[in-house]
Amino acid sequence: MAPSSSFPEPADRVPAETAPADTAPADTAPSPASNADAHSPTPEPDPAPPSRLRWRVVDIVVASVLGVAVGVVFWVWSTAWSTLSLPFLAFPPAAGLLTGVWVLAGPLGAMIIRRPGAALYCEILAAAVSAVLGTQWGMQVLISGALQGLGAELVVLLLLYRRFGPVVTLLSGLGAGLFLGLGENLMYNTEWQPAWQLVYLAAAGVSGLVLAGGGTLLAVRALRRTGVLAPLASGRTAAEV
Repeated sequence: MAPSSSFPEPADRVPAETAPADTAPADTAPSPASNADAHSPTPEPDPAPPSRLRWRVVDIVVASVLGVAVGVVFWVWSTAWSTLSLPFLAFPPAAGLLTGVWVLAGPLGAMIIRRPGAALYCEILAAAVSAVLGTQWGMQVLISGALQGLGAELVVLLLLYRRFGPVVTLLSGLGAGLFLGLGENLMYNTEWQPAWQLVYLAAAGVSGLVLAGGGTLLAVRALRRTGVLAPLASGRTAAEV
């Protein structure tokens, strides 16, 4: 007699109920890491590099040191002027050939600092130092310093402070010298005939080009070799000046 079919089958042979397939995607709870990413602040972009036209603290310090140092040179040159100009008594306008020393601060400041106003600042500061130390022209040298600094400043301004090579250096000395000659003619040489004033103007321009412009070229190259200009643009650009 066959066994009754009422007996239950073994558990391992009972088919398991299949859960209905859920086709909808299950909601996934955000992980703590994703929450942290969502609430974390957006990283700040790297700060922009300093503008080549913006003065830094190191620029102010170096420009001030240059102005004071050249101001002492101005004072020495002014003190010795009566002796230095003796050979030109027969033709005073030729003394303009010696005036380039008085415009050195402008080109030097422009080529070393390479910031707007550097030539003007250094020249005025140098003139102020010489006035404080004492010269025969008194505080009028401040007016002269402003004019001379402006002459050097205009050259680099016209080039938008982008070029500082040897030609620009010489031209800044020329500009400073011409502005010196113009100022001297207006303040001190008013009794000279126009021909003499023109000679003095030309002589001052040549002196500015050679003594101030050429002197700046030599000074910047010598200073760069020592490494003291490393924090400045003039110390990092070996191809210029």
